[in-house]
Amino acid sequence: MITAIVFIQADVSRITETAKQIADIDGVSEVYSVTGEIDLVAMVRVREVDDVAKVVADQLNKVEGVLSTQTQIAFQTFSQHDLESTFSIGL
Repeated sequence: MITAIVFIQADVSRITETAKQIADIDGVSEVYSVTGEIDLVAMVRVREVDDVAKVVADQLNKVEGVLSTQTQIAFQTFSQHDLESTFSIGL
């Protein structure tokens, strides 16, 4: 499973509509409205690296209201469960 985090700058007058359309794209698991220089963050989870391009370049970037994107591919996942076992002293 490949996880990509997509930072999205959007037309502020269309953030809600844009986020809903992005959330409906196959391969997008979540969309968050965030503060700061970017407006939305989309989590893309697909089987192959090539599928990231199909989701982001072929679909997400074409959603009305998307002004620009920056995509980051995750190398490794750390969950709270993983961190607890890493720092466990066996008690």
